[in-house]
Amino acid sequence: MQIKIEKADLKDINELVQIRIEYLTEDYGSLTEIQYEKIRNQLPVYYQNHLNKDLFVYVVKSEKIISCCFLLVSEKPANPNFINGKIGTVLNVYTKPDFRKKGIAGKIMEFLISDAKKMKLDFVELKATDNGYSLYKSVGFEDSFSKYHNMKIVL
Repeated sequence: MQIKIEKADLKDINELVQIRIEYLTEDYGSLTEIQYEKIRNQLPVYYQNHLNKDLFVYVVKSEKIISCCFLLVSEKPANPNFINGKIGTVLNVYTKPDFRKKGIAGKIMEFLISDAKKMKLDFVELKATDNGYSLYKSVGFEDSFSKYHNMKIVL
């Protein structure tokens, strides 16, 4: 299979909504009807406002999108860990089941990393599932340890 990677644009929004929901359904096991509706309604607006501004979505198509990977770029005040002040977060690495184990996700990740270097990001981070861990290691990601604790408050 020839793999052609491209950046999604506004004409891809409906497919991006669908593949994001497929990813979330697989990742969470299921979505309630309320979750599904809220997510389905929020995503088009989000993509309209962020796509190719601070959210870059790399896709492989076979008539429709079969695989994708999101790069969310954040700009923060510089510090010794991110001297340029720009970092990337990888989200939603997903390949439809019929197209898995063909090297597609690895190629998309390599493309994303190359693009991140061109954007002069200080680093790119992600949270890996057990299933994705070896893929990310194979393209150069390393385990990250910090003196800081990941914390959050749900509002």
